[in-house]
Amino acid sequence: MSTLAAEAGVQPAPSLIGKIAWNWRHNSKLELWLAWYTIVVFYNIFGIVFFVVTRTQPPPKAWWSLPQIAQWFADKHDGLLAGFCVIFMMGAFATASTALITYSIRRMSVSPVFAYAYLLLYSLAAVPGMLLTCIALVVGAMRPDRDPRLLGLLYDMGFLSFSGTMGIFLVGSVVWAVAILLDRNGVLPKWFGYFNICNALTEFVVATCCIVKSGPFAWDGSIAFYINMVVFGIYTGVFITYLKKLIEQEEPARDYLPNRP
Repeated sequence: MSTLAAEAGVQPAPSLIGKIAWNWRHNSKLELWLAWYTIVVFYNIFGIVFFVVTRTQPPPKAWWSLPQIAQWFADKHDGLLAGFCVIFMMGAFATASTALITYSIRRMSVSPVFAYAYLLLYSLAAVPGMLLTCIALVVGAMRPDRDPRLLGLLYDMGFLSFSGTMGIFLVGSVVWAVAILLDRNGVLPKWFGYFNICNALTEFVVATCCIVKSGPFAWDGSIAFYINMVVFGIYTGVFITYLKKLIEQEEPARDYLPNRP
């Protein structure tokens, strides 16, 4: 229970609905918790859509011929349309992560420029890194009778957009890393700043998928995809955990408590 609410004598109802209603009215960190739970929901649905429903991850081969690409679209037709429909409906949920990380940077002792730079970079990153991929692959799936050359174009556009535009994420990771390392308020641990740099290095390697079609550096390769995915998965779990700790340790704002004398 919020300390301020307890001081005011406000008690939550014993039922689940009552607790939710109480928190909605009296929890001074409501916006932060809504953003955090949105992040958790988004990443879980994102993983289910890409790995289970559409089966676009792990990615198919970059060196496939046009007939193989056309067959891939035919095999994944229903999953691509249904799965990416979900992404189109909830794609805005991705902004919660950007917002909460930007908030964490604003709590640091560094210049606000770091927060605004991160906010700008990641606001742009979702377009080529997620939405353009979904659009290209849905367009290919919607018209299975298209010329195989057009399907090949959409196939390459989709997967190169997903993997080859990591430069935006790379710079964003570096901005957050530098902010953490320069911070004197101890908002996040210094080792996580170095972990951000490790994540940025894997994003740098992924850019090679724009040059090669086979081997470890192709978009389906062991380095460009599998190692990067492991690092990113761990990195995501860590930053979600630390954002939760940040919210828990945040001092409640007294002005948010209603009817306080």
